Amino acid sequence: MDDIRDLLGYQEGGRVLAMIKAQRGMTLIELSIGLLIVSILLAASAPSFMAWIQNTKIRSAAESLQNGLQVARNEALRRNANVEFRLGTATGWQVVVVGTGEVVQERSENEGSVNVTLAAEPAGAVYAMFTGLGRVSGLDSAGDPPLTQLDIDVPTTVLSAADSRDLRITIGIGGQVRMCDPNISATGDTRKC
Repeated sequence: MDDIRDLLGYQEGGRVLAMIKAQRGMTLIELSIGLLIVSILLAASAPSFMAWIQNTKIRSAAESLQNGLQVARNEALRRNANVEFRLGTATGWQVVVVGTGEVVQERSENEGSVNVTLAAEPAGAVYAMFTGLGRVSGLDSAGDPPLTQLDIDVPTTVLSAADSRDLRITIGIGGQVRMCDPNISATGDTRKC
């Protein structure tokens, strides 16, 4: 009973009041252990986080290029005139009205897709000209064959080929612009090229 009185305390009038004080905060050892656990988790997840960032850059560049191609096609339909999609340096592009030279929309190569590489088909093609019917013209304004495909990836020095999720944009003669995954081989998968 004396132990309980020492622990709780006893006051006149028969009331027992708790004298146990609540602990506030953490000890230095608890804080150190918590920081150690967090740092181990961060170190373990860093490689997969870096792969995710690079794959996000690939997706961002592919979506930007697909958007630019669709803007060019829609503008050609809207104006009932020839409109060109022009590749710039790196992942930059412009949508230009043929004849007037009016730039409808453009994207700088510095806008978010660092380290991304493009490979055009046919090799060296940089234009896709859409007619007033939304179809791809056989030749662009310079007389070169139009873009039919763009492969978007990052160099293997940045991300290994096994971890990279490269994407492909195909441009059909009818003006269809489609993004697909060239690494998928399953016949029923809609992401397959």
